[in-house]
Amino acid sequence: MAFLCLLTLHLYFPDSGDLKAKRKQLKSLKDQLRGRFGVSVAETDHHDKWQRSTLSVAMVARERHTVEEGADAMQRFAEFKVGDGVRCERAILSTADLMGG
Repeated sequence: MAFLCLLTLHLYFPDSGDLKAKRKQLKSLKDQLRGRFGVSVAETDHHDKWQRSTLSVAMVARERHTVEEGADAMQRFAEFKVGDGVRCERAILSTADLMGG
């Protein structure tokens, strides 16, 4: 059995004055999450907003505690990089949950 963690990061960039500035910060954060944690990352909302963005991050592992610890670490990392402008939501499911078994 495997476990999937979907972490949703709601981000606020108070110092971003335009979409170009936000994109630069967002690209850096996405690249660092991928490189540091080996996760899949996609911007999933607020594409046209200057100061807001939502990232969805997916992590898969054999054990539940591994994805829980990974989600905790990614949340701390995002808070370190973005500051107070981070709100996180997470869901953890097993393959049995996903496949209806």
